[in-house]
Amino acid sequence: MPDPLMTEPVAPEQSWILTFSCHDRRGIVAAVTGRLAEAGGFILDSQQYADLDTGRFFMRLVFTGPDMRDRLSDVAAQFGFDWTLVPGDHRPKVVIACSTTSHCLNDLLHRWSIGALPIDPVAVVSNHEVLRGLAEWHNVPFHHLPVSAANRADQEAALLRVMEDSGADLLVLARYMQVLSPELVAAVEGRCVNIHHSFLPSFKGAKPYHQAHARGVKLIGATAHFVTTDLDEGPIIEQAAERVDHRATVNELIAIGRDIEAQVLARAVRWIAERRVLANGARTVVFR
Repeated sequence: MPDPLMTEPVAPEQSWILTFSCHDRRGIVAAVTGRLAEAGGFILDSQQYADLDTGRFFMRLVFTGPDMRDRLSDVAAQFGFDWTLVPGDHRPKVVIACSTTSHCLNDLLHRWSIGALPIDPVAVVSNHEVLRGLAEWHNVPFHHLPVSAANRADQEAALLRVMEDSGADLLVLARYMQVLSPELVAAVEGRCVNIHHSFLPSFKGAKPYHQAHARGVKLIGATAHFVTTDLDEGPIIEQAAERVDHRATVNELIAIGRDIEAQVLARAVRWIAERRVLANGARTVVFR
């Protein structure tokens, strides 16, 4: 006789991530959650933010249930949503661009390989051959695209072809030491992330850590941001800093900076992959 306490395993329902922003007004949350309730959906996580300065409303909703795309279309039209709806297990395809420094690339690929970063790296692009072995060790296709003033337009066109051919959703500049042209920036607007040290706008140019050491800087940090035509001034996604003192050598400052850069970039990429980052003009809303 079967045990009455034992039941057949129930297959887990599909989970979804809904994100949207719109002009703020009454009734937005009620309309969305009401429509979800009507369809038998179940909310797992909900975060929202009303920006009183811009008058914009932002929301991230994780739920189980049916695909709500059709059921929410009239609500989205009514409130003017800028919205996305993806399965909860969605993993964006990512192209990583780098030059000769390995710490950010290595960190991203390692986190991905152990299941700690929900992305699918589809290509590594570099203007040097130095990091080919690292990419290929992780079985990620490597594309050597050398660049100079004479071939920059062709090189950037080749980079875009890599993204298009691989179906990439995101371009991550993991210490890619090239300034993107306005044309390339426009082509990847809103889906290109960069990492740099947080000394800027101070200590521009070559050897920033040497410059910082010479000035006795007491904070080492990094900034991850979306790329715009304003060099290193796009909407900030994540930042971190660590205190140092007079005993730190230049090499120690560089080592600390590299660690922070890798961590900050990985967090930014993970939050984007999890649909936690929403554009808000020159800023971002990050639902951590």
